[in-house]
Amino acid sequence: MNKKPKDNFWGLTPILLFMLLVIGSGALAQNFSTMPILVAFIIAAGFALLLNNKESKLSVAEKVDIFCRGGGEKTIILLAIIFLLAGAFYAVTIDIGARDATVNWALNYVPTAFLLPGLFVIASFIAFAMGTSMGTITAITPIGIGLAESLGVPIPLTVGIVIGGAMFGDNLSFISDTTIAATRTQGVQLRDKFKANLIIVLPAALLTAVFLMFVNIDGSAIITSKDYDAWLILPYLLIIACALLGVNVIGVLGIGIGSACVVGLSKGLLTFASMLQSLQKGMGWMQDMVAIALIIGGIVALMKAYGGIQWLVSNITKRINSRKGAEYGTAALVSALDIATANNTIAIVTIGPIAKELAEKYKIDPRRTASLLDIFSCGFQGLVPYGGQLLAAASLAGISPLALTPYSWYPMLILVFAVLAIATGLPKFKQRSVDDFS
Repeated sequence: MNKKPKDNFWGLTPILLFMLLVIGSGALAQNFSTMPILVAFIIAAGFALLLNNKESKLSVAEKVDIFCRGGGEKTIILLAIIFLLAGAFYAVTIDIGARDATVNWALNYVPTAFLLPGLFVIASFIAFAMGTSMGTITAITPIGIGLAESLGVPIPLTVGIVIGGAMFGDNLSFISDTTIAATRTQGVQLRDKFKANLIIVLPAALLTAVFLMFVNIDGSAIITSKDYDAWLILPYLLIIACALLGVNVIGVLGIGIGSACVVGLSKGLLTFASMLQSLQKGMGWMQDMVAIALIIGGIVALMKAYGGIQWLVSNITKRINSRKGAEYGTAALVSALDIATANNTIAIVTIGPIAKELAEKYKIDPRRTASLLDIFSCGFQGLVPYGGQLLAAASLAGISPLALTPYSWYPMLILVFAVLAIATGLPKFKQRSVDDFS
């Protein structure tokens, strides 16, 4: 189909159906994990295949072809490969004890008087190294609970600190799935997106740490850290160094996986057989995300063929006449979808193509767009009580996830600073963005 389709609201309904399925089932069952995300996308894909273009009707075979080409688009396939590699890295580093070693290493350098800001910093570092807020929350929340009990502060406060630190580190991490999704959909380098994000979110992190300094705690409390093997931290240090040096994400993950395997084998923590099993296990963790990415690619391609994407872009852009308006529109779109799906990666992957069109139309630097996609989805992901992060933390702490939202100070602050970034036009870039997979 070579002719550009006309604007058509009905072409957008597959994604609206998806949102209705997730929100509706969650509201009815009072449990937002009732509707599996992958199942909801499969239903939305089936519905998309039933629709058609107003001007020129498409056969079923043509619609299936469009769907497959969308799912097989270069960015989507690359995203799927990266997700699998990231899963393998997570699994191997956990199995050799690198996560626990990194936690204990960090605890050795936290003065007692700075326990709460220190907890935030530890969670940030772990999330930045591991590239996962969920893994960080699982690892650090028990420490936060212990701190609350020994310091006489509310448990939701320390757990909220862990969530904030996890979201800060995950948002900046070079191997986070949200970073990967944001950079791949906008075609920018990892380090460029990192720099753009850091300028916006660092003030929020510093302000969070300042607020935590004024929380009254028991000054006599002492954290007892455990011994750690510094060699186990090496894979995390290598991926950080390689990413900062500009190595592309495939290379970063390859070096991380290779170093983790070498450390595990040399220390006797893994056998060759268990190493292979660990790699397979980690890739298995990401299989749903890979399938979701492929299906989203197909759905977006059909919505574009039906005129749905054009309708959405037209209705957003007709109300704005500036770059700032387009940036606010991108922020609103990714925020709304994150609230609907409680999954920031899915929100970024879904809105990414739309954001790219807006950026091209209004000459917005793709590094800004990638940064805004990541920050706004991250902010709301750290606030919604039915999101995986708050649900996991609440489950570990034995409290309601609703009790955590008021203490998720960092996610609130990054939304404020992101809005200020749009209003001020910061950060600005002197040189053109370069895609490391062009």
